[in-house]
Amino acid sequence: MTQHEHEARRPDPQPAFSEALRPTRRIFLRGAVAGAAGAAGMIATGAATGSAAAAAPGGFPDYRYVRTLLTPSRLKYNPTGEIIFPCIRGVYDKLSSPLGRYYLYYGPHDAPGGICLAYGDSLEGPFTEYPANPIVPNDWQPHYKVSHVASPHVLWNEDVKELWLYFHGENSTTRLARSKDGITFTYDKVVLTTAMMPTGSTETSYARVFRHDLPARGARYVMLFMLNNQSNHRDIAWGWSKDGRDWTFDQQPLVRHTDVGAVNVGGPHLLSRNGSTYVVYNTDKESGGNLMITEVGNDFGRRDHLGVFYDSGTAAPENGRSASPSFGTDHGVPYMIYEAGERLQGSIALARG
Repeated sequence: MTQHEHEARRPDPQPAFSEALRPTRRIFLRGAVAGAAGAAGMIATGAATGSAAAAAPGGFPDYRYVRTLLTPSRLKYNPTGEIIFPCIRGVYDKLSSPLGRYYLYYGPHDAPGGICLAYGDSLEGPFTEYPANPIVPNDWQPHYKVSHVASPHVLWNEDVKELWLYFHGENSTTRLARSKDGITFTYDKVVLTTAMMPTGSTETSYARVFRHDLPARGARYVMLFMLNNQSNHRDIAWGWSKDGRDWTFDQQPLVRHTDVGAVNVGGPHLLSRNGSTYVVYNTDKESGGNLMITEVGNDFGRRDHLGVFYDSGTAAPENGRSASPSFGTDHGVPYMIYEAGERLQGSIALARG
């Protein structure tokens, strides 16, 4: 897979953990899956080659909760008491004078929402809230005025040396804004609406975009997003683009909720390992609240549902639900930053592979 933004390994020693790692259990939807590829490195958007032992489906690391990074009650910008959808990006090798080595994008979902930023020098934290949040509001004249904006996903676009922000508002519309410094953004355009999907679609949101070559489709970028319709059961959908701005969307879901026995699935992220490509996504709490994994292959022609990628703990802060993962590697150690807790009641947490 050739799409990925690589995080440089830290030259300093790996910092110690102040909280014990907790074990997790694994549940598989079907049979045993390959797990003998521990020597191969994980590559993800925002991640570099990892060295942790393989334990999860597809040979991925067995991520374990470490600590909470952001809690709504401790944030200055906290209009709704909830935050969702973290996106972590290493910027130290991309920006001339960043606030920290890592930028963590997030935000509340409910009105008025707002795209927010925190920054830090380690994936383990601490992260400092940017004092002028939100960096993108729900009223951005003359471009839009909506009830809320949410779910930031930031892509480093190497072609133009910019950070590209994909976000939704309303739930039916995904938008693109662009930045040279990761803080001040220029509005670009709408990239996805329900009108681009089958009749009856009601939500096209929570999009993440990845650099991934699909030569047969003339594409260099892939978008994953959550699709809802009048049945009110959410699926994972996808599209492809040559430039990250103009898109073609598959009219059939990539992963249906029924494929994994869930009421809803969402929060998708693309990963690659051992020469293949995978989608990691969450189920609703009533359906287990876990992160699941499906192998789609480098050409997106496969649909192998491999089971549980990360099994949520019953204790706080997860309380039986993990969602919307983002991945990074620091000093060769893989990390996952994700929503922990019941929807619209949780925090942003860190797990280590």
